Amino acid sequence: MKVESGGDMLFTEQQIQTIREQALGMDKHRQVTPEVLATIYDHRLFHLFVPDELEGRMTSLPEAARIFQETARIDGNLGWLVTIGAGGGFFAALMSQEVSRRVFAHREAVIAGSGMPTATARQVDGGYIVNGSWKYCSGSTYATTFTANAVIEPDTIQDAADVPTADQDEPPIRSFILNPDQIEILEDWNAFGLRATASHTISAVDAFVPVEMTFSLTETQGYENETIYQYPFLPFAQVSFAGVAVGIAEHFLEAAESLAAQKGSSSHVIGKLEERKAMLEQSVSDFYETVEGSWEELLSNGGLSNSTEAEVTTRSVAAAQTALSCGQQVFPLLGLSAAKEDAEINRCWRDLQTACSHALLRNF
Repeated sequence: MKVESGGDMLFTEQQIQTIREQALGMDKHRQVTPEVLATIYDHRLFHLFVPDELEGRMTSLPEAARIFQETARIDGNLGWLVTIGAGGGFFAALMSQEVSRRVFAHREAVIAGSGMPTATARQVDGGYIVNGSWKYCSGSTYATTFTANAVIEPDTIQDAADVPTADQDEPPIRSFILNPDQIEILEDWNAFGLRATASHTISAVDAFVPVEMTFSLTETQGYENETIYQYPFLPFAQVSFAGVAVGIAEHFLEAAESLAAQKGSSSHVIGKLEERKAMLEQSVSDFYETVEGSWEELLSNGGLSNSTEAEVTTRSVAAAQTALSCGQQVFPLLGLSAAKEDAEINRCWRDLQTACSHALLRNF
């Protein structure tokens, strides 16, 4: 079973088969294989939101969401890593053009990191000394650059202009660009799904970061004409993650149909599969209609209305929740064959549960 996403397939059937043949090993050993990484590099999938002049392959959000969906349908780990890695390209507009070239303009360039300000930074001459740790940094083991947020220690601020804050009651926060040799990886990602995403905790101890290797999430420094950087970040992230959830659900239903056929499952099981398939197709259709409409609004008006932002969020969460329901409704009907950890259906179910646990995809 495959829910059509539109457009040409990015991968050949041979590439899909190769990736899926390696999926069990990636899940078991909790790491992506060099061959799968090479495929990502070959397609420049970490560069979907990087300007063309930085060796990127700048892509519209609706098209990128379909790519995230397609990669996740092949394998959940692949989809998650592509989505997280591509999302780092959003920061190209926030860095100086010289720094963004240094960070992004090579084949294997990819950022890992965290937006949570769970560290501190002390301002010193020429830069900052950063200390702390950050959880859930997907792609940590192969990242060429790390970005992370930290709270500036108020009593060390030498120039308030370097650390602007929108609210004087809030602590000043800045984003820091760190090299791999400044980062220690604590391999603590022991989740039961998306095992190969290396979503480990990273830490920095007395890491010196020059001023030019820092940025603010609210200040654009270049590439203002690139449409993607004008899209609000929260709905951008929700659209991206929803694409992953939908793709994993497609793979789950595909594997469930195959298993049901092998087992000669009852009409009740087959009916439930068809019901979930139809619901997912409708939800995906509504999702893309909204995403494409928001993109057209952005192109026409240079921004999104509050109502459009809210609708994008609603449709993204709805698509993810519909995807999740595929696993919740169908998995219990598939018997002990599905309970085996090395079964394809089991991996899809675990990956789907894990992806949809992300805070941006949950109903509040």
